[in-house]
Amino acid sequence: MDKRKVAVPLVCHGHSRPVVDLFYSPITPDGFFLVSASKDSSPMLRNGETGDWIGTFEGHKGAVWSCCLDANALFSASGSADFTAKLWDALTGDEKHSFEHKHIVRACAFSEDTHLLLTGGFEKILRIFDLNRPDAPPREVGNSSGSIRTVAWLHSDQTILSSCTDSGGVRLWDARSGKIVQTLETKSPVTSAEVSRDGRYITTADGSSVKFWDANHFGLVKGYNMPCNTESASLEPKLGNIFIAGGEDMWVHVFDFHTGEQIGCNKGHHGPVHCVRFSPGGESYASGSEDGTIRIWQTNPPNHEENHSGTGNAQTGKLKASTDEVTRKIEGFHINKEGKAEEKQKIANA
Repeated sequence: MDKRKVAVPLVCHGHSRPVVDLFYSPITPDGFFLVSASKDSSPMLRNGETGDWIGTFEGHKGAVWSCCLDANALFSASGSADFTAKLWDALTGDEKHSFEHKHIVRACAFSEDTHLLLTGGFEKILRIFDLNRPDAPPREVGNSSGSIRTVAWLHSDQTILSSCTDSGGVRLWDARSGKIVQTLETKSPVTSAEVSRDGRYITTADGSSVKFWDANHFGLVKGYNMPCNTESASLEPKLGNIFIAGGEDMWVHVFDFHTGEQIGCNKGHHGPVHCVRFSPGGESYASGSEDGTIRIWQTNPPNHEENHSGTGNAQTGKLKASTDEVTRKIEGFHINKEGKAEEKQKIANA
């Protein structure tokens, strides 16, 4: 009997509700890190390479829709349904500041120089907070046509990107004047927008389409129809020769960037895939799902014989590979009791 070869991911448990956003830090002297946002109100920090759980940022009182790390992985930020965006010390887990809003915050992003925090949400207003003066009133940029779904910086913090939940297109704003300089037209609302590490491309997911835009001249470079409605897409950061996409069919699809041909399909999630992101070196990628788990997949995985028990909890033993190393860096991080109990249980089951 011919047995198929399948990729076996690292399965990261801990969230009790759907995982709706993932963000990888750049590579730092201490490695790279992964932060996740979930409807359970508690963003989590992990070792980006192994998936080892480091700690939980505690303080939100509503679903967390967005999360990010600054360029040095020293600070994290999150946007929540509790009408706040919070700034966290990523070394200790302490809340540094809470930025009050008048409605749900759906998106947040650190500027490249790490001094500014951009937020957007149901208020239809883009706000820029000065992290050197966190108590100062934020600067507001333009008036969005709808509730804001995604935000990002590009062009060395000179341009701001945003998309809306109820209308198509990506709007590019001049950060100084607050004026729209370009609109990237899409038929459906853009649910994911990613600026590539080298600043060349903007990757968007809208409806059942993934598109790649020239980030400097704003022309459409490539556009591909997907097998299903797609919530998120990410371009491999080093070679740029493949991209991943995830959505309602619960699978993580891998495609050739140049042809659009599907070259891989990773199965394992038990609910729609809400977010996918490549690690900064491109050697792996993470997916977050309605099922509350994060799965980390190898870009070029070793062959595994298909084993239906191999994609579940059997892999959790791998997650403790470098716990001691990471804990030394994050000494003092605030970890909730439930998380500690869960990690102990995972180690016991390994």
